[in-house]
Amino acid sequence: MTQQGVRWTADQVLALAPDAASRKAGSKLGAAGPWSEAGSSEEGTVWGLCKGSGSKPYQTVIDLADATGPAYKCSCPSRKFPCKHALGLLLLWAGGEGAVPPGPAPDWAGQWIEGRRQRAQEKRTAESAGSAVGAGDPEGARRRAERRAVRITAGATELEQRLADLMRGGLAGAEQAGYGLWEETAARMVDAQAPGLASRVRELGVIPSSGPGWPVRLLEECALIHLLDQGWLRRERLPDGLASTVRSRIGLPASADGPPLRDRWLVLAQYDTADARLTTRRIWLHGTGSGRTALLLSYGAAGRAPELALPVGLELEAEVAAYPGTGQLRAALGEQFAPPAPSATRPPGVSTDHAAARYGEALRDDPWLDSVPVTLDRVIPAPDGDSWQLADADGDSALPLTPSARSRPGLWRMVALSGGAPVKVFGECGHRGFTPLTAWPEGPGEAVQLC
Repeated sequence: MTQQGVRWTADQVLALAPDAASRKAGSKLGAAGPWSEAGSSEEGTVWGLCKGSGSKPYQTVIDLADATGPAYKCSCPSRKFPCKHALGLLLLWAGGEGAVPPGPAPDWAGQWIEGRRQRAQEKRTAESAGSAVGAGDPEGARRRAERRAVRITAGATELEQRLADLMRGGLAGAEQAGYGLWEETAARMVDAQAPGLASRVRELGVIPSSGPGWPVRLLEECALIHLLDQGWLRRERLPDGLASTVRSRIGLPASADGPPLRDRWLVLAQYDTADARLTTRRIWLHGTGSGRTALLLSYGAAGRAPELALPVGLELEAEVAAYPGTGQLRAALGEQFAPPAPSATRPPGVSTDHAAARYGEALRDDPWLDSVPVTLDRVIPAPDGDSWQLADADGDSALPLTPSARSRPGLWRMVALSGGAPVKVFGECGHRGFTPLTAWPEGPGEAVQLC
């Protein structure tokens, strides 16, 4: 498995930066000046010594062949991953073999690589053993699942009563009650072991202060929660696929039990969302052979980036396994057969009309779905009063951008890439509009990340 000759772009390297400050600092270290004894191996390892403020240079080593994205080790005291030295070394490597020539790894780099690969093998062995132990006690697992189901049913029944009280008292009461009422209800859903319900209930608390039209939005969200409650309470009557979707929306854990699908997967987008407790990373993949779209989710503690990192424009040959549920796109990354490498492949696109229809069709399988992944072909970003839209270059339809998309710098990168000409755009299409995540020019050119 050869990594040499496969070079990332600077944008793909900088997409790994945990924040803007790291991106800026790493860019300054992307030249040969501060580096010595830099090298690389055919197995996908890059190493080097970076001059710092102390007497000893920082030892930096990166494993590019890791299945979950690059892994880093640096002797600097930074708590950021990757640190600025790792970013700088990757930028130096991306520039060509001259500054980071192939050769044998020094002992300090080789020991780290050998150690982490041994630990990875031990972890896989332990997970296999743990699965075998869990499979050996199906009766205990069944009893635990039954006890949790009883708690969730009690929580869903209580939530139904609170929604009924809100409807009887009128929506104006929600504004007067404030956020505390819903936070208390969300805590009750946590106690009932229904984190999905708790998350949706917390959203109710902020709607009354969300601006004009909030009563309509509150009523819509209450209706969706009521539908989810009723889906759980009547889950035995649902088709298997929809019942799995309800369990997932409630917050019950599930395993990726679908048959592994081997393909060459193009990374369409990667972005993070964070709250006070957790950072969630979403990575969208396109199977170049199967045409399937898959979503990988990775999590990190608050303030720390998740481990899985696959910058836009890379392609990896790997297996993915689907999670249960009708229309669910989430998958788990399985065995990887080659390290991620840059690719000129682009996903096929559809019209704006087709994109809207695709979201409507997806709602039949999952009524709680906020959006679906769609690649738009030949669209032009255009102002629409105080807003923006993506207009179909070959038709008379358009999709409005979501409010969050209009406030991001990526909007202006997309406008600059277009220059009034059609572009291909991948993003998420839902009831609030379209959120662009990645764009490609009409002619030759690399993907531009917009998120």
